[in-house]
Parts: sequence; structure tokens; C-alpha cells
Amino acid sequence: MSEIHGKCEPRFRAVRDAFERNFDEGRELGASVAVYQRGRAVVDLWGGTATVQDGVAEWRQDTIALLASATKGLVAAAAMLLVDRGLLDLDAPVADYWPQFAAEGKATIPLRWVLGHRSGVVAVDPPLTMTDIEQGTPVTDALAAARPAWPPGRAHGYHCLTMGWLVGEVIRRVTGHSTGQFFAKEIAAPLGLDLHIGLPDRKVPQLADLVPPTGQQLLHGRGDPELEGLNQAICDPASLFHRSTFGSMALMANLLTGVHTHQAEIPSCGGAGNAAGLAKLYAALIGEVDGIRLLCPETADRARTVEANGMDLVLRCHTSYGRGFMLPGGPMWPGTCSATAFGHAGVTGAFAFADPDNDLGFAYVPNRMSELIDGGHDRVRPLIEATHRCAGT
Repeated sequence: MSEIHGKCEPRFRAVRDAFERNFDEGRELGASVAVYQRGRAVVDLWGGTATVQDGVAEWRQDTIALLASATKGLVAAAAMLLVDRGLLDLDAPVADYWPQFAAEGKATIPLRWVLGHRSGVVAVDPPLTMTDIEQGTPVTDALAAARPAWPPGRAHGYHCLTMGWLVGEVIRRVTGHSTGQFFAKEIAAPLGLDLHIGLPDRKVPQLADLVPPTGQQLLHGRGDPELEGLNQAICDPASLFHRSTFGSMALMANLLTGVHTHQAEIPSCGGAGNAAGLAKLYAALIGEVDGIRLLCPETADRARTVEANGMDLVLRCHTSYGRGFMLPGGPMWPGTCSATAFGHAGVTGAFAFADPDNDLGFAYVPNRMSELIDGGHDRVRPLIEATHRCAGT
């Protein structure tokens, strides 16, 4: 039997049981799961193995892991905080904040189309290098010069890498701070969150090793018939999926394991943190936590307003997006959820969301990567379902 650490209120015992089963049935390596309800932590659990490269070490309370695309939720939170403060307008053209972005027919693209994956700006050519990313300016120049892959607003497709950089440049031009700096100062510090877009040197020793799934696990995870189109796109160098991932980032295969990745600010996929921090963040988006509420109710409602829904031109499956957040619906969202939920998944297996109907903030952060392009579905689904069963008792 696996040793699980942390706290869990008796009412949420089913979440602990589901977490333990993930380990006992061999699906998990190391992970943390956390739940807030009505602004209070009711689950904060962790267990398993954090490091495997230099001797086995246990997952501890302060262990953090890479979040991959769950980082987009942090970026969306930062953007919506600026909307709440009246410093960003979702309907304003991105070019109003960033004039160079108007090139190649992009002058009228509103910010909400970028947040909702409707802008068409999903790829850059030639592909960016890690040096480009660390310097910053080559990235913004490439995005300003990019041509949309479809007429903006006419369709939607997952902005795998570009969403964070596009929104991040708008944040920088409005605040004078990078996305990581703004998030650290205005969100993470006030709430005491161990969440980072650009990991400080002092935090590197806390970082868990990232372990990819086996080929058999990948085949199992992608066996859903709804993912047939995605599976074909992954293998097709001419697909929008390839162009927006491997074709837009040199050495893409090393992106999440490269020595600089977690310390560079890659706002679409380079964040790091733990479940306790993520759950608290999402709880603070919809209610008061430790005396802090990030968004007023009206802005939180705008964050989860459907911006795009239906066939995704990049992932080639059904997806639904609000303003920077994933919404329930389609194979990328595991399990059943309240219709008001909004959150984000990551290829590392991380998944987090807010559920206003049940006043919940939920997060799961593992270090064995997902069997899918986003979210560790086989492991997180029973945790989500247990959370919802317990929330109403």
C-alpha cells in the first residue's frame, strides 16, 4: 500500500481513496492533489516518488512539478485580473496595445479571440530556438510577422505555444512586467502560491523529475475514438498540430526536459508548481481565500463565457474554450463537471479548474506525463468524480 501524506477532511475521504488507488494500481509515480471549497482547503495530499535520476526521493509537501499547458491557466488568470482592473479590454484589438501585431491582416483581432484560440496565429516560421525565447524580442517579432492559419474569428484551434506569448506581450505592454513577473507580484505573492512562470534558482531543488509515459500507455490513452483526428495530426508533418508545435519550436522534443525550459519564461507551457497552489488560485478566482478574491463575480463569469466550441482545427477533436481557459466538453476535459467549470490541462498530466456552482477549486499535479496531449485522464478522472460526489454532501 502506498503511503499518502497530508490532510483530507472526512467528508472528502473518497478523494483520498481514489488517490491511493492510483498508486496501488500502478498508474502513478508521484503526485499531489488539492481541493478548496468555500475558500478553505479541504484536501491537500501528496505521495509517491519525486526524483528517479539521482536516487529515489519521496514526493514532499514542497515538491513542485512542471505544469505544461496548465500554465495557460496562470496566464489567463493574469489577463483577467487586468480586465477586472480596467486595464485590458477583451473586445479591443491586440494591435491597440501592440501596434506591430497588425501586420498580415491581424489589425482587428480582439484580445478575446487570442484567449479563445480563434485568432489563427498558431504557428511561426522559421521555428524559434531556446536562445530566441530567452532573448524575448525574436519571439515577439516572429508573432507580429506571423500570418494567421485561417481567417481570424472564423474557426478555432488550440494555440499550443503562441497563446501565452501573445497574451504575455499584451500584459508586458500594459504593465511593464513580463507575464511571470506580473503573476509573481500580483497573484502568487499575495496568495502565498508556490506557482511560477519562470522558476527561480532557489526553487530548482524542489522540482520533481518528469517521466514520459511508455508506448503502451500512450496507445491506451489515445484509444478514444474521439481522438482519431488528433492521432493522425500528430503523425502528419503538414498538419496544423505539427506546424504549431514541432514546426514552431526548434528542438521541440526537448522542450519540457531541456535544462533551461523551467527557468525560461514560456507562458504557454513552462510553469511549475503544486496542486495546493493551483487549487488555491482557482478558488481565489471565484471566491475569497485568506481575505483575497482575484476577480469580481462578473469578471469570473466573463472568464468562463464560451468563446469557441466545436471542432478544433489544430487538435482535430471537439474542444471548448472560454477566455484563456478550457471548458467542459470533448475528450480533453476528463470526467463530468458542472457546466460553470473552467480550468486547464497540461501534457505533464496536470489538471486544475474552478467550479462556481459547487464553490470548488481543484488541482492535480503528477510527474508521470499524460497519456494524452493534455491531462492525465486515467488518473485525474476518478479524483474529479470523487470530488464532486463529496462536494454536495
